[in-house]
Amino acid sequence: MRNRISRILAAGMLSLIFLTGSGLANGLNLNGLGTRAVSMGGAFIGLADDFSLVYWNPAGAGFLKQPLFGSYLTDLIPVNKYQVTIPPDLSIKAETRLSHYLGFMVAYYRPLNDRLTVGIGVYTPSGLGANWRGEDFQEMTAGVAYDWTSKVGLFTISPTIAWMISDRLSVGANLNINYGMFSLKRWAGEVDMGEGPMDLGQYDETLHGWGFGLTLGVLARPADWVSAGLTVKTVSTVKFKGTAEMIYLGYAGYPDSSDLRRNIRWPWFVGGGVALRPVEDLVVTADLQWTGWSALKSLDTTYLDPFWNLMMSEAGNDSILLDWKDRWQLRFGLEYRLTPEFSFRAGYYSDPSPAPDYTMNILLPSFDFHSFNTGAGYEIKGLSLNWGLEFLSGKKREVTFEELLSAGTLTRAMPGTYRMHLIVPSVSVSYRF
Repeated sequence: MRNRISRILAAGMLSLIFLTGSGLANGLNLNGLGTRAVSMGGAFIGLADDFSLVYWNPAGAGFLKQPLFGSYLTDLIPVNKYQVTIPPDLSIKAETRLSHYLGFMVAYYRPLNDRLTVGIGVYTPSGLGANWRGEDFQEMTAGVAYDWTSKVGLFTISPTIAWMISDRLSVGANLNINYGMFSLKRWAGEVDMGEGPMDLGQYDETLHGWGFGLTLGVLARPADWVSAGLTVKTVSTVKFKGTAEMIYLGYAGYPDSSDLRRNIRWPWFVGGGVALRPVEDLVVTADLQWTGWSALKSLDTTYLDPFWNLMMSEAGNDSILLDWKDRWQLRFGLEYRLTPEFSFRAGYYSDPSPAPDYTMNILLPSFDFHSFNTGAGYEIKGLSLNWGLEFLSGKKREVTFEELLSAGTLTRAMPGTYRMHLIVPSVSVSYRF
């Protein structure tokens, strides 16, 4: 019975050969870029008045009166925990190692005349990973501590243009050129080659790919004390290509590697926001943001080697069930200028998970998050220095055998208790020429 349950858990892990904790909350996306914007809870679509506007709302560039350069660096520090107990004596209690995943943005904008502004941004809209302690899973991997690690990143280059329709209204657009990188190491599990179960050892996968999309924005400032914006991001499908390797297969006389293909779709995004200045030194912002995650029903992989293609297909490892749901985010932020040079910021947002319990897996954990944000800024003679800290608290998820059995996904998900939180410090520097 113990071996059977161990194999069921392993199958749940192996059915997901995509990302290990790579999304940071909202599906595959980071939840914001730019220290000032993130410190205000990411409620920035209706404000969009610093160098991070390329991510939030490109129409903000239309209101720039002078060239602007900015850079931003953030460190994502996730902690994942997983626990499951199977009577009579199988118990797994796992935790990720301390890891740092860096994100960044560099952007530059230049007004060409009173109406037209151009710019370019390079940034990481997606990026994270996981580094599980292999020894925590030895009870189900025949006493061997395999590597359970991943890194994923999406780098985007966005040429930007904004046009002032009037002194109070601007429209803007980005072309998003996306370059994706992904690496994964995990236990490959067992397979019956006709002479009993064979341990496949370590699985190692490295992928790269390109995709394209658009960001469209509009920003209105009908009065000095109020502004409102709307942002739409189109679908971008990144076509990943790479190689997978299982060395133990070579020892048994089979091909030990295969090229593979996998397309991953970043879906539609629509967000709207407002910014109010009820008094001279205070800005209050609010955003409502929607992401169409229901477009991600599954992730399908094509292995180009015929043997690998047949093996993975028969094991059900060539298609990853997600069945994600569309989700809304509600965000709030404020900025208070204490002195002409020094500002304090705070923010909050709620981020419900797009993943149902019946597809939950340690290789793609997803949680309902509450995010608490704070930060400070110092400005002098066009130079702006900003510091921020974000804490994301994930709601504990408990997935039972009965739920997975009822949904028919016992070999595609993992029962157990899941916990996660993240600490995300950031800094940024910008200069208005």
